[in-house]
Amino acid sequence: MSKAASRRATRVADQIRMEVADIIMRKTRDPRVASVTVTDVRMTNDLQLARVYITTRQDSGSVRDALAGLAQAGGFIRSELGRRLNLRYTPELAFFHDEAGARGDRVLHLLDDLNRTAPEEARSMEAQ
Repeated sequence: MSKAASRRATRVADQIRMEVADIIMRKTRDPRVASVTVTDVRMTNDLQLARVYITTRQDSGSVRDALAGLAQAGGFIRSELGRRLNLRYTPELAFFHDEAGARGDRVLHLLDDLNRTAPEEARSMEAQ
């Protein structure tokens, strides 16, 4: 695919991310998706499939529930998206849990631990 197709897919993905987040927040009534945050959308270059990545503020059980709720509401979300976007074809939506936030939190936690232990080690080396 060309760079132009890739840039267009990126622009469409950003638009879809904003619209899907708004639809979930304002239009869906399912309590399972109430705490969902849309973090990213990745489009295929032919604009036929949108992979929507989400996070929740609760535990992993709520992630499964949220994904089930989104799968059930997928047709409604797609039809609303079709009304809002000016595209020839509305892409299929596939919802996935975004694990990048959890990995980032783990890295920050490890860095905090290192920062706490580093000054203690430096003082003990100075004392020797």
